[in-house]
Amino acid sequence: MRQDLSERVHPRFVIAHENMGGFDLFRRHFFDHFFKADRGVGIATDCGQRVPHIGPHQIGRGHTAADLVIPSHARLRPGMALHGAAQVPFKGTPVVTLHPEPQRIHDPYELFGVGIARTRRRLQSFIGLGKFPILHQIAACLDIGQGRKAQQAQEKGQAHHRVLWALCFILGSGLTLGTAFATETPVFPKADPQKVDLGRLLFYDKILSGNKNIACATCHHPALGTSDKLSLGVGEGGRGLGPHRTTGTGRDRINRRVPRNAPGLWNLGASQINVLMHDGRISADPLYGNGFNTPAEEWLPQGLDTVLAAQALFPVTSETEMAGHHEENEVAGAVNDRIDRAWPILAKRVRSIPAYGEGFVAAFPHIDSPEQVSIVEIANAIGAFIAEEFQSLDSAYDAYLAGDATALSPAQHRGRDLFFGKAACAGCHAGPLFSDHQFRALGLPAFGPGRTRRFDPMARDVGRMGESDAAADAYRFRTPMLRNVALTAPYGHNGAYPTLGAMIRHHLDPEAARATWSPEMVTLPSADWLQPVDFVIQSDRLEMARQARARDIYLKPKLTEGEIADLVAFLESLTGAEAAAVAYEIPSEVPSGLPVDTLSQ
Repeated sequence: MRQDLSERVHPRFVIAHENMGGFDLFRRHFFDHFFKADRGVGIATDCGQRVPHIGPHQIGRGHTAADLVIPSHARLRPGMALHGAAQVPFKGTPVVTLHPEPQRIHDPYELFGVGIARTRRRLQSFIGLGKFPILHQIAACLDIGQGRKAQQAQEKGQAHHRVLWALCFILGSGLTLGTAFATETPVFPKADPQKVDLGRLLFYDKILSGNKNIACATCHHPALGTSDKLSLGVGEGGRGLGPHRTTGTGRDRINRRVPRNAPGLWNLGASQINVLMHDGRISADPLYGNGFNTPAEEWLPQGLDTVLAAQALFPVTSETEMAGHHEENEVAGAVNDRIDRAWPILAKRVRSIPAYGEGFVAAFPHIDSPEQVSIVEIANAIGAFIAEEFQSLDSAYDAYLAGDATALSPAQHRGRDLFFGKAACAGCHAGPLFSDHQFRALGLPAFGPGRTRRFDPMARDVGRMGESDAAADAYRFRTPMLRNVALTAPYGHNGAYPTLGAMIRHHLDPEAARATWSPEMVTLPSADWLQPVDFVIQSDRLEMARQARARDIYLKPKLTEGEIADLVAFLESLTGAEAAAVAYEIPSEVPSGLPVDTLSQ
């Protein structure tokens, strides 16, 4: 059932508080907030007992520009995801999920939620005051700030969509919490076809690795869901693709596993994405004068088009990923001297190959001869290719949102209801890309060498803290996007869980999941010389306790195995048709003449 929100918007209020009556809360908070800030929520009303899911075809630009401001009680903080449904009485029961942006919290020791409708005439708000007990569903757009125009000015044109919520409260014997998915369609800037073609060749070409033995596609192959199907990657020194990749032999064997799971590349070119990597260490930021905040800091060159282009520069400088050991080749040796000194070497390699040199002259108007090609043009070409090639918005769920009610199976429909409702998954996995792009700690089981900080002797991964140096960010990782998630197992920043079902169970009860987790659940190519390090962190009792405590999930919805299966079915409905068919152009040869990795090897 569709609701025309532009015509049927009435205010409703939902208040849940431990020790304060509804009237007192209304008097204390409503007038303070409603008249001092232009915020609101769009509300879809339905006289029936069941309120249908509200999709972007029902709430979108022109229907409502709304905010939902939800303070928290003492145990909550911005960025913390709550899962589950609250029941009355409210005492001691968390109800809502906080968006990590500033919430203008008046009193962090109180628990309440207030929904305020923005209408064309404020008088309508007063008319509806007496009707709030019969509310059915609130669909809210979190545009935190002083309104849409002010936020656009503040962010200087960056995408300002936020987590979109719907809270379904049925007052009476209980209170249930639900969510709705409603936001603008992601925008993908159009890329130049010639740059995309160049980027495709470079993506599959091993010329960019120190020892010329690994390409970007080795760990991000479309036949493997643009990942590698391994818990922790096997980079420079390994052989083969995906689960069949070996760790090498003799002097060429790997010295260390890649410390994190290789993420998928789906939809990374969307304009609203300004932060990349599990810990967000690549971001659009004017801090260093080159447009980006990266590990290269001020040494990052000028002229990079996007954050995706900036990211493309760093795997080639990593010893474990593509560069190799500093004694093996000139690229790794240059990185050991200073990170930016490897890039001119790689650029010279590429432009010295006639097909590449001529291609860059044709694709880039400011390049008159191959000698002018720098790492900037190379990165921009790779970024353009990834952004254009791996767009994926053709799933069964997209067909459903477009109006085809039969696009989803019954199990997928039930899973959709759970995702946006009882299971509260959309608290973090929100928007058209199913991520709020924020950082949270899930308490995943730890193993592997860890992405250690400088001077840290422990094989641990502190996540976002490694980038921000803020203790509050310890063990937090970026919320992954869920489109094509069924293609990108294993799951978690370190690939701790082999299936979607196992990952969902961890979200539902992290303590129980950690207690039953075992090393047999991970996919790690055999390397006898690395086994002493692979799980050494598990023996550190204090570190394990720290990681277990650092969690942003506290509510635990009780789901049956059937409901978990329905959630998995819904997540599978997010798989794009083109991605599932691997309908991508994979070159059989590249200009360098180096072999292109295939699954048949």
